[in-house]
Amino acid sequence: MLERIRLERLKEKVTTAEEAVKLIEDGMVVGSSGFTKAGDSKVVLPALAERAKTENIKITLMTGASLGHGTDGKLAEAGALKKRMPFQVDPVLRSKINSGEVLFIDQHLSESAELLHNKNLPNVDIAVIEVAYIDRDGSIVPTTSVGNSVTFAALAKKVILEVNSSIPEDVYGIHDIYQAEDYPHRNVIPIVAPWNKIGRKTIPLNPDKVAAIVFTDKHDSPADIAEPDEKTSAIAKHILEFFEEEVRLGHLTDRLLPIQAGIGKVANAVLTGFKHSNFYDLTMFSEVLQDSTFDLIDAGKLSFASASSVTVSAECYDRVFGNLQRYRDKFVLRPQNISNTPGLIRRLGIIAINTAIEFDIYGNVNSTHLGGTKIMNGIGGSGDFARNAYLSVFVTQAASKENKISHILPMVSHTDHTEHDVDILVTDIGLADLRGLAPRERAQKIIDNCVHPDYKEELQSYFDRARERGGHTPHLLEEAFSWHIRFNETGSMKKA
Repeated sequence: MLERIRLERLKEKVTTAEEAVKLIEDGMVVGSSGFTKAGDSKVVLPALAERAKTENIKITLMTGASLGHGTDGKLAEAGALKKRMPFQVDPVLRSKINSGEVLFIDQHLSESAELLHNKNLPNVDIAVIEVAYIDRDGSIVPTTSVGNSVTFAALAKKVILEVNSSIPEDVYGIHDIYQAEDYPHRNVIPIVAPWNKIGRKTIPLNPDKVAAIVFTDKHDSPADIAEPDEKTSAIAKHILEFFEEEVRLGHLTDRLLPIQAGIGKVANAVLTGFKHSNFYDLTMFSEVLQDSTFDLIDAGKLSFASASSVTVSAECYDRVFGNLQRYRDKFVLRPQNISNTPGLIRRLGIIAINTAIEFDIYGNVNSTHLGGTKIMNGIGGSGDFARNAYLSVFVTQAASKENKISHILPMVSHTDHTEHDVDILVTDIGLADLRGLAPRERAQKIIDNCVHPDYKEELQSYFDRARERGGHTPHLLEEAFSWHIRFNETGSMKKA
C-alpha cells in the first residue's frame, strides 16, 4: 500500500479515517472529490457522519456532484450538514433539504469552481480527495472522476487524501487536467475536438498541504442501470428518427455531432438505440460516461468519449477498469469546469439530451422541482449544455402514475430552462421540433405531438381560450397552475 505514496516524506502522514476526520471542525467548508457517485470519499466522510452522531459539528460540503454509498444521507441523518452544493441525489438528504434542515445551493456544475477561484464563495478549509496514487512530485492521480478536485487541491488550506488501492495504477493517463487562468487573464481553452488533450495527467498539489493520508479499497457505488422499457424505447425511437431526418435534409452527417446525454434510464435507452442505427464514428462530450457509452465503444459505434466521471454498473466497472489498455485511448476524464464549460459546448456543436420533470406548452422546462417547491436532485449540468448546445433536446414521459400526472402542462411550476434554450421536446407520444417557431406555433406543435391522449383535449381548450384573450404568449393566469392544484387536492391532474 505504501508503494502508492511515491513521495517519501508523505508516508508519515498515513493514518486512520477516524484520526483524519478530527481535522474537520465545526463550521468548516469542506470540498470533496466525487462526481455522480464516482471517485468520492469512501471512508473519511462516512467517519465524519459517525463522529457527528455524538458531537455538535456542522459543515458546508462542496463536491463535484452526488456522492455514493449513501454518504450524503449518513451526513444529513447525523446532522453534520449545514449547507450542501452543487448537486445531490440522496433521498434522506433530499428530505432534509425540503424540510429546511439543510440549506442547498442548486448550481450549474460548470460554475462551482469558477466561483471559488473568483472568491465569490467562502474559502475551502479542508479537501478530501480520492486518488489512485501520489506521484514523486506530490501531484495526485485521480480515480474514476475529476469533478472539482483540481480546484479543491489548489485552494484548500489542508488536504486529506484517500488512496484507493482497488483502482489500478495504470489509470494514470486517462485524465486531462487543465485549469484555466483566473480573470482578467484567461486564455482560450484549446479544445477543438472531444479527443484533444491539452493538460497534464496528474493534479498539482503542494505536499505541504497534505494533512493526512488514509487507505481504502472500496469500489464506487454501482450505477443503477434500468433496461429500456416501452416508454423509454419510444422516446429513443422518436429521437433516432429525428436524427435520421436531419441527415436526410443535410443538416447533419451519419457521424452526427458530439453527444451529451444526462444520466438515467432515458439517456441510457437513447444511447443504447444507437447500437442498432446507421450512425457510426460517434463521439461524446458529456459529464458522465455510463454503461451505454462503453457498449457503443464495444459495438464499434463510438470512437471517443470525453466526460468528468465514469459511473457504471459493477459488471461494466470490471470490464473497463480490468481492461484499461483496451479502452484508455477511447475516453478521457476532465475537470467539470472544462467538461461543462459553455464556450466549448458552443464551439464543438454539442447535441445535448437531458431529462425534464415537466414542460409547458411554450417549451419552458422544469428539471428540478416537484410541485414547484420540493427539489429532486438539482439542475446539474443540463443548463450548461442546454443554453449552448447546437441542439438542445429535453425528454420525459407524457404521463405517469397511472396517467394521473401529465408532464406537459399549461405552465411549469418551476423554470430551470426557458423556452429560449429548448429546441426539441420528446415524450413517448412524439417529438416537437420548436426551432423557428413563435410561441403560439410552439404551443400547438407540443399539444399535437407530445401530450398524452387523456390530457390533450383539456390542454387544447386552455390554449384556445388563452388565445382569445390575446398576448404574445397567451395564458389564463387563474388556471395556469390549476392542474398542479388539482393533483394536490385529489391525487390526479385529470378533471373529475
